[in-house]
Amino acid sequence: MRIHVATDHAGYELKVALVEHLKGEGHDVVDHGAFEYDALDGYPPFCFSAGEAVAAEPGSLGVVLGGSGNGEQIAANKVRGIRAALAWKPEIAVLARAHNDANVVALGARQHTVEEALAIVDAFVAEPFSGDERHLRRIEMIDAYVAAH
Repeated sequence: MRIHVATDHAGYELKVALVEHLKGEGHDVVDHGAFEYDALDGYPPFCFSAGEAVAAEPGSLGVVLGGSGNGEQIAANKVRGIRAALAWKPEIAVLARAHNDANVVALGARQHTVEEALAIVDAFVAEPFSGDERHLRRIEMIDAYVAAH
């Protein structure tokens, strides 16, 4: 699976470990930056880039990292076609995929150990969307609202 990954300085070290882990699992990983630690960088451009790539490539997924994951989730969700979910444990990542058809997961690098973060991402990547009618209906409601505004 192709997975687009992005971060700012706060998630840089976790991103390096995550990219290595995902490649080791056989995934095609596209790194959208940051490409070096820079305490003055900002997450929005990195998250926009990863989100645009996921939106342009149905079936791919994204992971955005930051200190808390909150801003990164917000930025990714500004890209049309992205449903980014902040996950703080594997069960939330599973629900985001199964119920919301989330295509991007956001994590706070300062909130988790590397092992915890990898478990969350692995759960997200492994879980398919359920396709249940009730979930489809809700996603369609959101899409209709976005299209009208």
